[in-house]
Amino acid sequence: MCGIVGYIGAEEAAPILLDGLERLEYRGYDSAGLAVYSQDDGLRVVKAKGRLRVLADLVEGGKNIHGTVGLGHTRWATHGEPSDVNSHPQVSASGRIAVVHNGIIENYVQIKEFLESKGVGFVSQTDTEVVAQLLEYYYRGNIMEAVTKVLHRIEGAYALGIICADCPDQLIAARKDSPLILGYGEGFNFLASDVTAVIKYTREVCYLEDGEIAVLTRDGIRVFNHPYLQPVEKEKYHVDWEVSAAEKGGYEHFMAKEIMEQPKAFRDTVFPRIQDGRVVLDDLNLDGDYLRETDKIYIIACGSSYHVGMVAKYILEKLLRKPVEVSLASEFRYCDPLVTEKTLCIVISQSGETIDTLAALREAKRLGARILSIVNVVGSSIARESDDVLYTWAGPEIAVATTKAYSTQLAVIYLIALRFAELLGTISGEIYDHIVSELLTIPTKMEHILENREAIQYYASIYFNHESIFFIGRNIDYAIGLEGSLKLKEISYIHSEAYAAGELKHGTISLIEQGTLVVALASCTQLFDKLMSNVVEVKSRGADVLGLTVESRAEAMKKTVDHAILVPDTHPMLLPSLDVLPMQLFAYYVALMRGCDIDKPRNLAKSVTVE
Repeated sequence: MCGIVGYIGAEEAAPILLDGLERLEYRGYDSAGLAVYSQDDGLRVVKAKGRLRVLADLVEGGKNIHGTVGLGHTRWATHGEPSDVNSHPQVSASGRIAVVHNGIIENYVQIKEFLESKGVGFVSQTDTEVVAQLLEYYYRGNIMEAVTKVLHRIEGAYALGIICADCPDQLIAARKDSPLILGYGEGFNFLASDVTAVIKYTREVCYLEDGEIAVLTRDGIRVFNHPYLQPVEKEKYHVDWEVSAAEKGGYEHFMAKEIMEQPKAFRDTVFPRIQDGRVVLDDLNLDGDYLRETDKIYIIACGSSYHVGMVAKYILEKLLRKPVEVSLASEFRYCDPLVTEKTLCIVISQSGETIDTLAALREAKRLGARILSIVNVVGSSIARESDDVLYTWAGPEIAVATTKAYSTQLAVIYLIALRFAELLGTISGEIYDHIVSELLTIPTKMEHILENREAIQYYASIYFNHESIFFIGRNIDYAIGLEGSLKLKEISYIHSEAYAAGELKHGTISLIEQGTLVVALASCTQLFDKLMSNVVEVKSRGADVLGLTVESRAEAMKKTVDHAILVPDTHPMLLPSLDVLPMQLFAYYVALMRGCDIDKPRNLAKSVTVE
């Protein structure tokens, strides 16, 4: 989950690397470091515990560390506590070789013991240092030969950036199970964990595959496979994100910006795929015959994407009349899943690089399933390894807590549900037309909610000091409660849990006491009365209740709850797209009032690329 950036060119490397690290800091912010080579100073390494600004101050924004080739790293700690010495780059004993790494070296203990038996001393607690020391152990004047020997020896996941003082006219990159992209320029080239680090300088990128090694010089990039070092021709991708999309644009936090961008992101994802009132998914090669033969749909995801899957289960089962199972990607491989060649697996990931999700995808493919992925990042590993992919077109999402990625993933689920139902003949023309018509109104209704966010800010000011908050809902409202709860705990550090409201009496209600806040989601109108009965139950135990429902049920809800949040009425299938906005806003304002670091919550990172 660390961030890596490397540059080789004609300009001073340090300011460029710092700029790239700033755009990658969402991947980890325990520490940061630079390794830059110059003919006068040799290979110089500067690193520091804490946020990137600590490092930037140490090097005066790059002014006091010179050279036109270098590596940068921002760390999310796995092996070894956050500290100066455990920061990357890690350096070999002689100081000739520097390494940055994202991933986990699983057999680092065995390698460390081997090297120590040869007299090699270690200074850090990291697994990455063994790579630097092992490179030096094997180095005999040919750095590529040493790299191939190291890659043959290490086990686990890695994205590596390597610089050697003896050959400072090149950077070396290698990848296995951790994302790494290469950026092409005129007289310069990049390696990076994510395209956000390079789009200010180039839009032409390629994606390293597992087992590939790249050699970067000023004039070009060569890619080889491992271990035979045969040349590999790489397909280039053009990144069409605007640089401004990865900047705050006047907002205090990226999360606030991305919440407000959701109507546009929804439009961008949905509107091009509705033509003459029909859902058109040209990127899919699935037909009615295949769907009729499909015996089950498996949805695989993590975190907020998993909560999208929970919503999808209600929608797909209702419209398709097919069984749908939702699995946490981290558990999928270990539950002996019942997957066959008749199973369609829908894999959901914002980054397309989440290691658990990628591993689950590979297991599902091994078992014979067809893979349809919902991904935001074009050309990502999950997208490349899927049979079909539908992109969300949300643009870059920088805040660790996802907002617009969630909304656009939901949007794609609606499109899939409608298209599949049409192919299967399980939806009437009248209902289909009504849902499509309502789908086109969702961005405007989102804007209405966002324009009236002051009420939600007020409710946050009332409840931000609570140390435990419970979300309850039924049916699809329960799925939204899961996401609302996650948002709150992610960025405010308040203990928060979501429950199916009918389960309160099976133990959970024992946690309710005087002043406990319960967020009651009741937009599902057919279950409104049942949910309000649950509200009465918790209020009788002393709870304060913040309710959410549709405008048509406003008066009924206000008779029972302490405060009510209202969203516009729409087709029940589409309500999650409206319900989630107040939940995101409530979490944001609570975290703001508690003084939390909203974009970089403690112990979290944006892209989870280690198990």
